[in-house]
Order: sequence, then structure tokens, then C-alpha cells
Amino acid sequence: MIKMGRGRVQLKRIENKISRQVTFSKRRTGLLKKANEISVLCDADVALIVFSTKGKLFEFSTDSRMEVILERYDRYSFVQQVDGPLSETQLGSSSVEYPKLNATLEVLERNLRNFKGDELDPLSLKELHNLEQQMDVALKRIRTRKNQLMQQSISELQKKERALQEQNKLLERKVKENQKELAAEHALGEQQESSTQNQSTLPLLPPSTPPLPSDLNLGGGFQGLTSEEDTRGTEAHPNSTSNTGHVPTWMMNRK
Repeated sequence: MIKMGRGRVQLKRIENKISRQVTFSKRRTGLLKKANEISVLCDADVALIVFSTKGKLFEFSTDSRMEVILERYDRYSFVQQVDGPLSETQLGSSSVEYPKLNATLEVLERNLRNFKGDELDPLSLKELHNLEQQMDVALKRIRTRKNQLMQQSISELQKKERALQEQNKLLERKVKENQKELAAEHALGEQQESSTQNQSTLPLLPPSTPPLPSDLNLGGGFQGLTSEEDTRGTEAHPNSTSNTGHVPTWMMNRK
């Protein structure tokens, strides 16, 4: 039983969650105040560590670094267990450093095995609860780091995608330009081939000949004789044969 200002309070766990939180806040403030008072009034080194049910840390230390006081505590408690109480001079000697480091190593190895899920039977309920909280904090950090790496990877992939799209557009432009050039060359070749074929199919004209004289008779006479001359020639030469062709001139002049 604990006697308070308004009455006695039974020392047991408060079932009401709100009342338990209010009591924790008030007692924590008073505890920190008392630790500060004893450190100032008595010139003592005080270290106070409090974890809430949600795993939130509250601490107080007279030294600027909590690690200094905790290190002194570990060194003193270990040496006291091995060799009994020692003076402050003996605690600060170099002969104590090895056991202290060895004890720290054992604690770290044990914590590592506990984090892996081994050797959990010797742990109490409170120690298991603290271990669970530590693992939750570690998992939160791991998830945060994983999300950061995933976001970085996604951003890098998006940059690569944009770069590949730009390269694809450039290649498409080049392909279109090459297709246009090939089409133009093909059309030009077809035009040249069609013009060559047209020139080869034209008819060959005979060489031009001068016109024949109109009075030339291919039968050997002249068509320029009149009817009178024809009659006279017939009378003068009765023996001449009247054919369809005219009599040559050389025959008419021969006697």
C-alpha cells in the first residue's frame, strides 16, 4: 500500500488505460525531478532510463553523455562480480579493460543470438517485450531504407525509359528519311528506264532521197513528147514497133 495525499493507493497495475497513462506521466515527471534534485544536493552521478509501454525512451543523466555513466556501471558491476568491490583507482586501471570489453562482447553476442530467435528461453517477459520493440524499430528502419532504394531504382528506370524513348524517336526519324530517299531514287530510276524503252521502240526512217525529175521515163523514153512528135516519128519509121513504151532517142536518130 502507498499512502498519497488524498488516500492510500493499492500498488498494482492500473487496468484503465487512460488512468494508467496519466499516472505514468505524473510519476515520470516526479521521478525525473527527484533524480535531478539528488544529483544537485548530493553531488552524485545519476542516470535514469524509463521506457513507456509503447517503447518511448525517457532519460536523465548528470553527465553530458549517458554512455559514460553506463560504462562505469558495466565496468564496476562486472569487476565486483569477479573480484569483489574495488577502488576507483583499480577500476580505472588497464587491467580492467579486458574483462570489460569481454563482457561487452558477450552481451552483444547474446543480443545477436536473441535477434536471430535463438536462446529465448532464459529471457523474461519484460526482456522479450523489449526485444520485440527493438526488432520493430529495426524493421521500421529496414522498411524505410528499402522504400528509399526502391524509389531511387524506380526514378533511375524512368530516366532510362525516357532516354530510350528519345533514341527511338531519333531512329524513327532517320528510318523515315532513308525511306523517302530510297523512294525518290526508285522513282528516278523508273523514269530513266521508261525513257530508254520509249527511245528503243521508235521506227527507223529510211534515208531521205532527192525527188526524181518529172520528165524522166523509166521505160527508156521521154514522156515530154507531144502527140505530133509521136505521130511523125511513127510515120518516118514505119518499121518501128508500137509498144507500150516509147522509142528511145538513139533509135530515132539512127539511119
